[in-house]
Amino acid sequence: MNRTVGVDGRKLALTNLDKVLWPQTGTTKAELIEYYVAVAPALLPHLEGRPLTLRRFPDGVDGITWHQNEIQREPDWFPVFETTGREGRRLRFATVDGLAALVWLANQAAIELHPFSWRIDRPREPTQLVFDLDPGAPAGLVEAARVALALRPLLEELRLDPRAKTSGSLGLHVHAALSEPLDTKALAKGLAERLAEERPDEVVAEMRRELRTGKVFVDWLQNDVTRQTVAPYSLRGLAYPTVATPVSWDEVERAAAEGRPESLVFGPADVLERLDRLGDLFAGA
Repeated sequence: MNRTVGVDGRKLALTNLDKVLWPQTGTTKAELIEYYVAVAPALLPHLEGRPLTLRRFPDGVDGITWHQNEIQREPDWFPVFETTGREGRRLRFATVDGLAALVWLANQAAIELHPFSWRIDRPREPTQLVFDLDPGAPAGLVEAARVALALRPLLEELRLDPRAKTSGSLGLHVHAALSEPLDTKALAKGLAERLAEERPDEVVAEMRRELRTGKVFVDWLQNDVTRQTVAPYSLRGLAYPTVATPVSWDEVERAAAEGRPESLVFGPADVLERLDRLGDLFAGA
């Protein structure tokens, strides 16, 4: 099923709307687009002015997928950020300046949206610290929640305002907005190593997988200016359509105390209901 629609003055040809992208739930490409339209008021501010990389699933989450760094075959109105990469190579990143660009990406089966930590008006100058709390089995979301609670006061000591979100996958992300430029990679590495020293049975600050069994890797490398982190409210290309969802610290505390990982798993309908009830918990983050 195809359809042409008008979005913010642009004509968009939406294609294969009845294609099932999540076979476990029967969720279609039309429903993917409908979710991104509904969540756009909260999502767009977190994408504004930031280059993106995309994870595309043209044949659904059980098919071939790839991370797409550079935008290709975009319409002439689509906003593109061009910059110089290694060895002078010219790079072209997608940006999202409004609903039309977001819908166009969704129509490309770009299920996941991964913005950089910096904005195009100040390239390679991060606006936030980011920690990806990645549990190694048998550790999971509950263990990641406990590590997030241990990380929170370290950031507050620096007079930062940390916020938590689910990754939409196995772990949690902790973000803290910056009021001035910092060497975020060095600072994050130091905090991760401090946590690993204080909690050696729970935390590891090294990437080596053999060290991560049953522990939470505090991934400070997310603060490299070449890295990106999944956006708040982005869908994830897993077996079920889960969403990277901002959560309150009270919710993190309850999940950690009660040992209930399911309390930190949210789908599209959950997220839209939460936005109606709670607003954007990541506003200003």
